[in-house]
Amino acid sequence: MALELATGPNMSFNGSWTSPTEPSFLEDLAATGTLGAVLSAMGVVGVVGNVYTLVVMCRCPRPLAPLHAYVVSLALADLLYLLGIPFIVGTYGAQDWHFGDVGCRVLFSLDFLTMHASIFTLTAMSSERYVAVLRPLDSVQRSGGYRKALVLGTWLLALLLTLPMMLVIRLVSRGPKSLCLPSWSPGAHRAYLTLLFVTSIAGPGVVIGLLYGRLARAYWGLQRASLGQVRRLPSPRGLYLILTIVLLFWACFLPFWLWQLLGQYCPALPLAPGTTRLVNYLTTCLTYTNSCLNPFLYTLLTRNYKEHLRPRLHAPRPSGRSRTTHSFPQPRGRCPPATSSQQATEIILVPRATPGAACT
Repeated sequence: MALELATGPNMSFNGSWTSPTEPSFLEDLAATGTLGAVLSAMGVVGVVGNVYTLVVMCRCPRPLAPLHAYVVSLALADLLYLLGIPFIVGTYGAQDWHFGDVGCRVLFSLDFLTMHASIFTLTAMSSERYVAVLRPLDSVQRSGGYRKALVLGTWLLALLLTLPMMLVIRLVSRGPKSLCLPSWSPGAHRAYLTLLFVTSIAGPGVVIGLLYGRLARAYWGLQRASLGQVRRLPSPRGLYLILTIVLLFWACFLPFWLWQLLGQYCPALPLAPGTTRLVNYLTTCLTYTNSCLNPFLYTLLTRNYKEHLRPRLHAPRPSGRSRTTHSFPQPRGRCPPATSSQQATEIILVPRATPGAACT
């Protein structure tokens, strides 16, 4: 695989431009047409889903306060990543780059930025779930400002890691075609991609694995103790949903990274040009599949949180003093107001409740 293949998820199509043998016209037309249709469908579904997630989070900010910053960050990263699909479909169809030097810098930097912002946000969310289970008092004391600052820090760190690509990417002419290529040496490019693999896949994977390993050991230890102690820990359903989002990220991006690193460390692979193009297409579609499916998991996560929070939001206040209160029915389509900061605590601190939508 040539150097051009490893400039980002959207650059894998460049391999077809450097192949020694060009495919037939009908084969190329069928491949690009199918890829364009699949990516376009993913883009429509993913954009609608992530916009819906952002609207729900904006309409229900207080009851979903502990999840608000994290889910907004994840949905925004997915939305920005999906906005690159029209440029990719156009470039696949034209087999050339028509968006200039600025387009190279913005599009490929945006790929790495959103990729890292997503996994860093998931790592922070997993860390908070861990603290909420094993150190609930510390979790309750965390404010919304703390979570927003943490999410902002993840985006700044992602931007810092993306900055080198933004600075070195250039629009280069190769015969009749234009390519977006890094201006540094192949060795420096290989080292940079290896660093990005560590920061987006390997490093967060180790951290999240350790967190969930300790959580699993805590649940297992209480299950072996007694049934009465098991109830001290909340239902792990919310943890399972977050872990599912993490696993989906790895399942969609790990093949892409392995393919890119394989081309960097084993450039002389005995693969036919058609096979190389097919793998490029599949890994490209797989990365966008993550952003397309995530909104469904975000919906399940927020709905699970509201189901657990609902009894606390509607529970009667303790009658310490004689006090008359009035209860008014909530209008449909609106979120119930949070009665106190204690009632809007972490999902895993609230006992499991009978399923029911708190906000529709």
